[in-house]
Amino acid sequence: MAKESIKARQVKREKLVAKFAEKRAALKAAGDFDGLQKLPRNSSPVRLKNRCKITGRPKGYIRDFGICRNQFREMALMGKIPGVTKASW
Repeated sequence: MAKESIKARQVKREKLVAKFAEKRAALKAAGDFDGLQKLPRNSSPVRLKNRCKITGRPKGYIRDFGICRNQFREMALMGKIPGVTKASW
């Protein structure tokens, strides 16, 4: 489980990226790199990290489901993810 401050920081970055997306695209198209430098650092999408939506874990992230492997396994075994079953042969 990630610390709450780490999860909050990630949410803040996501909001900044969304807020400055249009302005960043316009500055890039115009070639105004000095203007890009003046934007907040956390408004760059490169600074985002894929994190589990439940625990905030940064490693073992499954992009299709948006959760980490541990939560995926628990939820799949409990039947909370539609269409996912444990393999047996």
